[in-house]
Amino acid sequence: MCGIVGYIGELDSKEILLKGLEKLEYRGYDSAGIAVRNEDGVTIFKEKGRIADLRLAVEDDVHSKTGIGHTRWATHGVPNQINAHPHQSESGRYTLVHNGVIENYHILQKEHLQGVEMKSDTDTEVIVQLLEKFSNGMTTAEAFRHTLSLLHGSYAIALLDSEEAQTIYVAKNKSPLLVGLGEDFNVVASDAMAMLQVTNEYIELHDQEMVIVKKDSVEIQKLDGSIVGRESYIAELDLSDIEKGTYPHYMLKEIDEQPAVMRKIIQAYQNEQDELEIDDAILSAINKADRLYIIAAGTSYHAGLVGKEYFEKIAGIPVEVHIASEFGYNMPLLSENPLFIFITQSGETADSRQVLVKIKKLGHTTLTVTNVKGSTISRESDYTLLLHAGPEIAVASTKAYTAQIAVLAITAALVAKNTGHSVDFDIVQEIGIVANAMQALVDSKEEMEQVARDFLATTRNAFFIGRNLDFCVSMEGALKLKEISYIQAEGFAGGELKHGTIALIEDGTPVFALATQKAVSLNIRGNVKEVVARGANPCIIAMEGMEEEGDTIILPKVHPLLTPLISVIPLQLISYYASLHRDCDVDKPRNLAKSVTVE
Repeated sequence: MCGIVGYIGELDSKEILLKGLEKLEYRGYDSAGIAVRNEDGVTIFKEKGRIADLRLAVEDDVHSKTGIGHTRWATHGVPNQINAHPHQSESGRYTLVHNGVIENYHILQKEHLQGVEMKSDTDTEVIVQLLEKFSNGMTTAEAFRHTLSLLHGSYAIALLDSEEAQTIYVAKNKSPLLVGLGEDFNVVASDAMAMLQVTNEYIELHDQEMVIVKKDSVEIQKLDGSIVGRESYIAELDLSDIEKGTYPHYMLKEIDEQPAVMRKIIQAYQNEQDELEIDDAILSAINKADRLYIIAAGTSYHAGLVGKEYFEKIAGIPVEVHIASEFGYNMPLLSENPLFIFITQSGETADSRQVLVKIKKLGHTTLTVTNVKGSTISRESDYTLLLHAGPEIAVASTKAYTAQIAVLAITAALVAKNTGHSVDFDIVQEIGIVANAMQALVDSKEEMEQVARDFLATTRNAFFIGRNLDFCVSMEGALKLKEISYIQAEGFAGGELKHGTIALIEDGTPVFALATQKAVSLNIRGNVKEVVARGANPCIIAMEGMEEEGDTIILPKVHPLLTPLISVIPLQLISYYASLHRDCDVDKPRNLAKSVTVE
């Protein structure tokens, strides 16, 4: 899964495909490939690594007016040339690229593909092998529709048939995909930015649709074969809109980008040996500290609370987390050799900077974790760790929050390794699992929208509860909801309810309860029973393996310490849809600014 491009027309497709893939590099990827078709058949070029490596592999003397391309981040199968897309059927007739996850690919392989030798370890190859099998006695369109009807999961697919030179077959379910229109050509793209080089006119595809794309026509079909008519639209993008693409709001786009951000962070902090590393000077500074002081505000403060758990549980370093606006004017007694970590999306947060200025006067070491290279707090700190999340435009922070948590987790793991502490999990592998889990959740928008309708359509108040790491996330969930939907929301430690807050529970009061921490699972469910007895309407969000009958949302299983990276995704989406259905300005909520540059 990552990015898809396709072209059919009168121009040489190679350069158009390569430029399109370059526009999708921001998503994060570990391999890339293109397939081009001409009178000699279909030729595939694919490489592990960057688009630049793929460019070197593409032969100059191969010309084609039809082709598809793909950037991949490994989900099924390790990142290598064999597992890179495009994939071909056993005879070579069919070639396709695919974004998404086919959940039942093992079952389909067992039931339909006995005796077919798989060349890769991917779920994608099962699609193309099924297609070839079903094409015996069917047209390509029929075989493709039949194959799609068997797939469970998410997909965006572009397909070439070596026997049909003038066609690209396209299909979509949950994963984004567009068809772009031009004069004597048409294109396919998972993001409009990829093909703005050639067109700004697009047709949006809906789930469970198949499209037959020719250079001079586009036919959209449902899986039953019926034809669908749909008007195109003009993507009127200026420099800032390009970052939003065709999304209705920056916030939704930025929520969707979080799986790619996880991959990009891993890439950014990997060396040539694929080992994680950060500046030795940063590691040395943290190792010398007897206590870490995390200074932040708002969403960054909530990320800092999670970071405290990482540094203490993984690296064995004591940590305090402070709200910047309080710390600057009510500084506590400091340890003998502290290190200060400033967490800020913009790097311009005035509350945090005023603390930085005072700390520097005291001569203490400072580290900034920020999304903006060269920002004020970054420039004035001794050290900086970048989030690599890409521009975050929506006022409500989403991808910066999860990026902060991921960078803090990586840093804690590297500090632990540097000091000889044992780390019982592979942080790269586990963040890869997180990225896949994130993708599954952001692909479940309809479910999250329904939760928003069921629980938040008319309410004026909502509560979020959790314990341990879930408590940290509950505060962030409450902040997201209140800042963009204007619903009064509060996040609490579950055990604190009966110490006052339960007095506010009335008939129908929504209570969102997180249950991802096994040690306190029974406790939080006990808290849910307490509020239900007072009339609350509970929405339980539980980790796979800890779910019970009646739970509303089941999260894919990830490492227990990394659950904040995925448990927040439903809360972000629920808040988004609550705001949308209340006709609020999602990206620019009232009274708020993206970067708080005044105290």
